[in-house]
Amino acid sequence: MIVAHPDDADFGPAATIASWTDRGTVAELVCCTSGDAGADDPDTDPVELAQVRESEQRAAAEVIGYRAVHFLHQPDGALENDLPLREALVRVIREFRPDAVVSPDPTVLFTAEGFIQHTDHRAAAAAAVDAVYPAARNAMAFPHLAKSGLAPHVVRRIYLFWPGEPSEWVDVSGYVDRKVRALQAHVSQLRDPASVEQRVRDRLAEQGSLVGVAAAEPFRVIRIDR
Repeated sequence: MIVAHPDDADFGPAATIASWTDRGTVAELVCCTSGDAGADDPDTDPVELAQVRESEQRAAAEVIGYRAVHFLHQPDGALENDLPLREALVRVIREFRPDAVVSPDPTVLFTAEGFIQHTDHRAAAAAAVDAVYPAARNAMAFPHLAKSGLAPHVVRRIYLFWPGEPSEWVDVSGYVDRKVRALQAHVSQLRDPASVEQRVRDRLAEQGSLVGVAAAEPFRVIRIDR
């Protein structure tokens, strides 16, 4: 999973990841930033906030079942899909060597519910896609990585969440409470936890109703190598 901020993965498809890890999937989470701009008070110490948010994300990751969490310490609010970010993502991909990568849908600017997709979300998503294809599989992309022992790796599927045009839904009927518990770990970000929980439960139920289950999370799935 590649996201921009701590808490993105849990507002995203945390229930799906929990269902996969329970079935034996090994999952790792990459946060491009540490969320150091995520406060209302301009006098907040960004270093202290980053430490808090990293701690919150690690706690949430334990709830979901991630094996590891990586923080790339890019600037919150100023994330760019540039060569350094793609190199960092390619490094993680080649080290972990996953079958699939999960990220936000980089094509979405406005969601169906009327939310504006954060610029950092779009940058992280585009960088994730570009890191998967072609960079991670191309020995001549960041050749020093291959020369240092990080061989090219082929990712076969990309699961894009918060999709503009979903193609698949995952039944997460038994995992709604896990998603809620993971979100509750992000204490610094939840101004009204009860309202957030209700909104999350309602959204999962709404998506589930589209495919005949109690709760579901939608994805746009890209199959790179069939």
